[in-house]
This record gives sequence, structure tokens and C-alpha cells, in this order.
Amino acid sequence: ERCQGIIAQYPDGHQQAAAIPLLDLAQRQHGGWLPLAAMNHVAEVLDMAPMRIYEVATFYTMFNRNPVGKYHVQICTTTPCMLRDSDMVVRACKENLGIGMGETTKDKL
Repeated sequence: ERCQGIIAQYPDGHQQAAAIPLLDLAQRQHGGWLPLAAMNHVAEVLDMAPMRIYEVATFYTMFNRNPVGKYHVQICTTTPCMLRDSDMVVRACKENLGIGMGETTKDKL
């Protein structure tokens, strides 16, 4: 029902443009991450090849393909951020939380 409401916002022939909003909805429904089954369902609903949905989900950092904790911390590590010492932020997180990039604390927070 919610999917059809989102798809209805797009003109005929352009329903595939709903891929990002539908992936976002699926991620919210799965506790903050996108299991493969959810991506396959979005592909089916939009009548798209699953690979196209995987491409969208892997391109945008807003989509998590693995379970995440209650609090999801993202640190920019691009060149401009590195010039502003993002490595120090990464180091501080590792030292204080005891986890590395892409990891979740044992208490799932």
C-alpha cells in the first residue's frame, strides 16, 4: 500500500524513478539496513532487473547493506575531509568505542 502511494507520485513510464524512495522505505522497515530480499522485492515491484536496484543501493552511502546498531556513525574520509584531519576522528572512534570502520559495538548501540 505504501509502495503504491510512492509509485503513484511518478508519471506513467517513469515509475522506476521511485527506486530510491522505495529502498529507503524498505531500509526503515528492516531496522536500518537493506537485506537482499528487500532489494529483490523493490526490483519486483518496479519491474526492474535486480542488478539495477543493487547498483543504486551500493552507490549511495545512505543505504546500509549490513545490520547497523541503534546509533549509526558515518565519518567522511574523502580527500577534503582528510585534509581537515578526519583520520583523527576515525582514531578517536576506534579508541573510545573499540570498533573499526563498518563494525558495530557488542551492545548493538
